Amino acid sequence: ICAIGGITVANAPPLIAASADLLAILREEQARDVGGIIHCFSETPDFAKAALDMGFMSSFSGIVTFKNAVEVREAARVQPLDSLLIETDAPYLAPIPFRGRRNEPAYVAHTADCIAALRGVDPEEIRARSFENALRVFGLPTTQA
Repeated sequence: ICAIGGITVANAPPLIAASADLLAILREEQARDVGGIIHCFSETPDFAKAALDMGFMSSFSGIVTFKNAVEVREAARVQPLDSLLIETDAPYLAPIPFRGRRNEPAYVAHTADCIAALRGVDPEEIRARSFENALRVFGLPTTQA
């Protein structure tokens, strides 16, 4: 866990076997006070809910496109749209149909398409909401004139 510019970043993948420990540490360290992002989300819907209750967004990578990632896919399906991010995690974890290749930023559209299909919504809604969320969480200016 580290704080970067007031944003707490919890890198979940190395801690997969210790998800309960990670949540306990986040609670103990009062991470709710700063919130943050669960990078490269690879956990369960219950983990996502617990993280959300502490002010953490979940960021989904190409993992969500893997058919055997049942828990991750369900977490992406039920994650509130105002707390959902999409990432490449390049050069790793390319989405289907590029799995096994070097991941590229352009492939994030496939991740968005998959999440949209899981939720039964237009992919543009997922793209737009994820973009808005990224602007908000990173404190970036909007493109509105």
